[in-house]
Amino acid sequence: MKRRIKHVTVLGSGIMGSGIAAHFANIGVEVLLLDIVPNQLTDAETAKGLSLDDKIVRNRIASENLAKLPKASPALLYSPKFASRITAGNFDDDLAKIKNTDWIIEVVVERLDIKKSVYEKIEKYRNPGTLVSSNTSGIPIHFLIEGRSDDFKKHFAGTHFFNPVRYLPLLEIIPTPETDPEIVKFYMEYGAKFLGKTTVLAKDTPAFIANRIGVFGIMNIFHNIQKLGLTTGDVDKLTGPVIGRPKSATFRTADVVGLDTLVHVANGVKNSGAESDLFKNQFELPEYINFMMENQLLGSKTGAGFFKKVKGANGKSEILALNLNTHEYESQGKSSFPTLELTKTIDKPIDRFKVLIGGKDKAGEFYRLSLGALFAYVSHKVPEISDEIYKIDDAMKAGFGWENGPFEIWNAIGIQKGIALAKEAGYEVADWVKALAEDAHFYQINNEGQTTFFNQQKSEFSKIPGQDSFIILDNIRKNKTLWSNSGSAIQDLGDGIINFEIRSKMNSLGGEVLDGLNRAIDLAEKEYDGLVIGNQAANFSVGANLAMILMMAVDQDWDDLNMAINYFQQSMMRVRYSSIPVVVAPHGMTLGGGCEMTMHADKVVAAAETYIGLVEFGVGVIPGGGGSKEFTFRTMKELVKDDVKTNRLRDAFMNIAMAKVATSAYEAFDMGILQEHKDIVVVNKNRQIAEAKQIALQLAEHGYSQPVKEKVTVLGKDALGMFYVGTDQMLAGNYISEHDKKIADKLGYVMAGGNLSEPTEVSQQYLLNLEREAFLSLCGERKTLERIQYMLQNGKPLRN
Repeated sequence: MKRRIKHVTVLGSGIMGSGIAAHFANIGVEVLLLDIVPNQLTDAETAKGLSLDDKIVRNRIASENLAKLPKASPALLYSPKFASRITAGNFDDDLAKIKNTDWIIEVVVERLDIKKSVYEKIEKYRNPGTLVSSNTSGIPIHFLIEGRSDDFKKHFAGTHFFNPVRYLPLLEIIPTPETDPEIVKFYMEYGAKFLGKTTVLAKDTPAFIANRIGVFGIMNIFHNIQKLGLTTGDVDKLTGPVIGRPKSATFRTADVVGLDTLVHVANGVKNSGAESDLFKNQFELPEYINFMMENQLLGSKTGAGFFKKVKGANGKSEILALNLNTHEYESQGKSSFPTLELTKTIDKPIDRFKVLIGGKDKAGEFYRLSLGALFAYVSHKVPEISDEIYKIDDAMKAGFGWENGPFEIWNAIGIQKGIALAKEAGYEVADWVKALAEDAHFYQINNEGQTTFFNQQKSEFSKIPGQDSFIILDNIRKNKTLWSNSGSAIQDLGDGIINFEIRSKMNSLGGEVLDGLNRAIDLAEKEYDGLVIGNQAANFSVGANLAMILMMAVDQDWDDLNMAINYFQQSMMRVRYSSIPVVVAPHGMTLGGGCEMTMHADKVVAAAETYIGLVEFGVGVIPGGGGSKEFTFRTMKELVKDDVKTNRLRDAFMNIAMAKVATSAYEAFDMGILQEHKDIVVVNKNRQIAEAKQIALQLAEHGYSQPVKEKVTVLGKDALGMFYVGTDQMLAGNYISEHDKKIADKLGYVMAGGNLSEPTEVSQQYLLNLEREAFLSLCGERKTLERIQYMLQNGKPLRN
């Protein structure tokens, strides 16, 4: 029987519980969120004359946590309106409702006695066959099911989500010997397909996989930092984006997570007795960590940790760093290492490690010590915590935000070199690694473009399961690339569908990308059935090449700039009006021109985590690649009354004028960037290209025909007056600058269709001409050039 999840009950509404509830709500599941009944009234409740028996009081804890979700930053819900899918309640009054639920997820306090008490109550109301799982991060899963019924045990497993649940894709599934294998399979498949998670099957060992490896790495750094004479700022410089890890790196991450949380995991591993003599000393706490714990320097939650934000005498904020030797906070110096300078021309972090470990300064020594220890540790954790190396890599990438897992890094620098680094750090790797050949690898790509891993148990390479649902461009690039230039490439996805991949710096859209796009459309029209526009970089596209625009504007090459903008516009129109279906697959930052490309697709397959918008206002221009035209076209084609149409035109104008960016694909529907009747969202980004290919195939097989260019009625003076009055009021109220008003008036002129005396039917090219003229005129403004230059130098907009 097919198991379908329509309703979930989450027991515990704290940070993790409400985050899990939010993510199920994100995918359209109804959620019952329960917590304990308060044992005393708040002052506000007393003032209202409420008692402990009132429902509003009894539900207070869950209700207050639910109320925080729509306001959370970063947003935990794809759209604030999804909070309506969650109902708050309490354990005493509402636990009986679990008889109608499909999955019960326990997220109560990390105490075995309390969890077992909750399970005992669950048994009273739970229907046989209902899934039950725990989000515990440290209690052995097999302890939790002691005394439970056979049916309970059969459907029970650990489901360890990572915080924040929406953004960290790891979901560790930890079964017990009593868990039905079919139930394990369901948890794994549901987590990946519906929740968009990287599901990793973990063993019931201390801290499971990600926390076990991650906390070892952090503890190793805690021990080495003083030995090497480095500061916390130095280490964060060395362990952040330069090696493909989050900007928060090591010590800022510790402050965000909470030092007490890290210490709890470290102590849990140490006290479990699971560590061998080779590594157990790494889980001992250094003296400065004990000092911080004793003085409640736990990080963000207590206002101070490894870093502390203070206001100086000049009133400006400054972030001080804890001196680990003196225990005093002090100003941070600038961290600089010659070794890092050597990597600046290397784009991919995975390719930097060979250079980093060869450094002659403290940075090189740091990398050799930390990576050597890490390689030795993970080698000994196979098969203790995982039988397969790829699970360890997947867990670290999905749970800690690493771009590459430890075995992938080791593979990149060479297995024998990694063994030597481990020895240099004072460790021996596991025997199974020593037995590998001199030229061995941990990973290989097979002839089908699929990743295989060295299977330690079989002493042979095995295919990583689940890849049939994915298309990994890195794996097919070697054998399936049809054409490429410096900024783009075309790959054959099979079955008559090709892919156009943007590969420029930051995936910006310059001439070489537009050349590639037009070549891809030409090729698809002549020899194939459809085209996907997608890539698997961190972001789909940050928009047009601003440096090129600035150079032309400064040199006053207006004819060349006019031609460049026209080329961009006509390229977007080819996306819309080609003879083959074009499916665009945006994800991550999809800004400016990336948004315009998306809006011109036949169909969009957007990753849920797509941050999309027309942001050109921030650099002093209006959208010039068809975005201003397209919002006008869509709004004026709506079958609604004229007054409603005018209001929606104003909303579209405001979205552009405020440079609003959707915080998810679902919010992009609300903004009118994505369209309900044709565009879809995939929660698992890994499946996006494969899904886009299937959509392109379907469109082709259903008899796709080239769309006819439609005309549109614009409002002329009626809309122009509305826009001008609005910008006058904004300027008078000091909400915008004179230059902002100039940009907004230019935008209003385009979206009104110019100064026409009455509503008039016009072509899309007419609107594109107005759009291009406005864009060009704004590029001639000194303040616009200042904004573009500031954006290029600082990565954020300037208001002037």
